[in-house]
Amino acid sequence: MKDRPHDEAMAKLYRDDPAYAVQLLNSILADGDQSELLVALRQMAKAFGGVQAVAEQAHLNPTQLYRTLSPEGNPALSSFSAILKAMGMRLAIEPMGSPVVLA
Repeated sequence: MKDRPHDEAMAKLYRDDPAYAVQLLNSILADGDQSELLVALRQMAKAFGGVQAVAEQAHLNPTQLYRTLSPEGNPALSSFSAILKAMGMRLAIEPMGSPVVLA
């Protein structure tokens, strides 16, 4: 068995099981951990041809995308949506439970 870095192994997992990638992102979004979200998106970018390919599909500057997905990154909603779209996904809103009733 060949030893390979964790990010490469995760990228292969996302390529082989896109449903898992979607489930993972939804789980991370539910928890609200932005740094974990950025790690997963960097790994997924590898699965979708690398940052350069994702940047082209998302119509973003590759340098900007590297910075956006860095540990200190803080992607704008428009960038986040474009990145997901380039990976064949989209951001969706769903209720958390019973709707809040305002008086």
